[in-house]
This record gives sequence, structure tokens and C-alpha cells, in this order.
Amino acid sequence: MNKQIATYIHDDIDEILEKWKEKMEDEKDDRFFQIMSEQVIDHTAREFGELMISSLTEDHETYTGKLNDFSVQIVRYGWSISFVLKALNNFTEVIYENMEIAGHLNESNYKSYRTILNNWLTPVTHTIVEAYAKVWEKTVNLQKIALQELSASLIPVFEKISVMPLVGTIDTERAKLIMENLLQGVVKHRAEVVLLDITGVPVVDTMVAHHIIQAADAVRLVGAKCFLVGIRPEIAQTIVTLGINLNDFTTTSTLQRGVEQALALTNRAIVEVNS
Repeated sequence: MNKQIATYIHDDIDEILEKWKEKMEDEKDDRFFQIMSEQVIDHTAREFGELMISSLTEDHETYTGKLNDFSVQIVRYGWSISFVLKALNNFTEVIYENMEIAGHLNESNYKSYRTILNNWLTPVTHTIVEAYAKVWEKTVNLQKIALQELSASLIPVFEKISVMPLVGTIDTERAKLIMENLLQGVVKHRAEVVLLDITGVPVVDTMVAHHIIQAADAVRLVGAKCFLVGIRPEIAQTIVTLGINLNDFTTTSTLQRGVEQALALTNRAIVEVNS
């Protein structure tokens, strides 16, 4: 029975591909057909068929190797996982429908053929989902590393005045790193005023504000004063709406104003010198 299905797929692959494309073009995700070349789509679809033939005719080790290679290739193409799963289901359905039309299926073998097709689809689906999960996990880890690298050390801009620009989302793990860099920088640069610049932080919610307040309290404990700068109008509105208390902070809308106030606090000012 396995050999019969494999022979049918091999002999009628062109007709199977045409019907499969028709089914896929009816899907909402047909944009993939617009951005992928006809050759790539045809080649990938034929690999669907070859993969099924391999599962029916070759040993488990050979088939598993081909399945893993195919899964990695699909992920590299950048297709969404929902699109790939639809493609697999539609391909299986086309084979089933065509075999029924061709008279290969009847009441006596219906369940057996259906079981064979399902037994092919299940491991393919699991392997592809696992491949996507690995890529997603790797992407998330790389993003975490990138965010950690964005947690810049304290930057001295004037004597006794330093700035820490914050960029991206602040979670608990990153807040801990920011705190460590901040305190080490205050001691290292002998800063008296620290400017926390949140211009690059997209959202300031209760948790982010809590982390910032903790950082400011820690700075005060080592003998420096903390300014919060870069407060955009939408951030200010969010802070007021959430009832976050920033009364212990000196706050400014821009880094420039923050630097001016920090200079004033250390008995200095930027003045224009006429030549």
C-alpha cells in the first residue's frame, strides 16, 4: 500500500502541484506566492512530494535526515509557520482527493490510506514546528544580548556630571544590569549628578517606573543626585494616569535641559563667548 501511494505521487506530481497551488492561492497568505519566485515555489512543493515518497519507501534514518534538512530550508525561506502548516495540510488533502477521484480509494482501504497520510503529516508537522521553535529561541536570545549591550555604561559628559542613555524595553533582568552599571559608573567617575535619559524607552509603565525609582534611590545612597530626562508628552501623560510618584526626581523633557540644570547644581553654566 505504501508503494502504491509513492508510485501515484511520483507519476502524478505535476497535477498534484497544480491543484495544491490553486488551494494555496485561495489562502489569505498568498502574498508568499507574490514574493517567492515560481521556481522556488515549484521546487519546494516537489520536495513535499519527495519527502512523502521517502517516508513511504526509505528507511527511518534516511527519511529523518531529509526531513530535518527540509525543515531548516523552510525556516530559511521566511514563511510563517501558519502558512507552512496550511501548505502541508493542503498538499496531503490534494493527494487524498486525487487518489479518490482516480479510484484508488474505496470503503475497504479508505481508513488504511488515511492513516498512512496522517502518519506522514504528523512527524513532518512536529519537525517543522520544532525547527521554528529553535530559530525563535535563538532570535530571542540574540535580542536579549542586544538589549544588554544597549545598557550602556555611565558616560561622563562634564566633571561630576554623567549620563546614562536607556534604549529599548526595560525588564527585570535588564534593570539589574542597568543598576550595576549605574552604581559602578558613579563611583568610577566620581559623579555628583547622574542623568537617566529615557528618550529611547518606548513605554514607561508601573514596572519600568519602579526600576527607575530604585536606581535613583541607589544613586542617592552613594552620594549622587539623579535626574530623569527625556520625558516625552505621551510618557508624561502615562505617568500621571498611572499615578506614579516621581516627586523625588528632577525631571526635564530633554537631555539639554537636564545638563543645564545639572551644571547649575554644581555651580556652573554654559555661556556664550563673543569673539
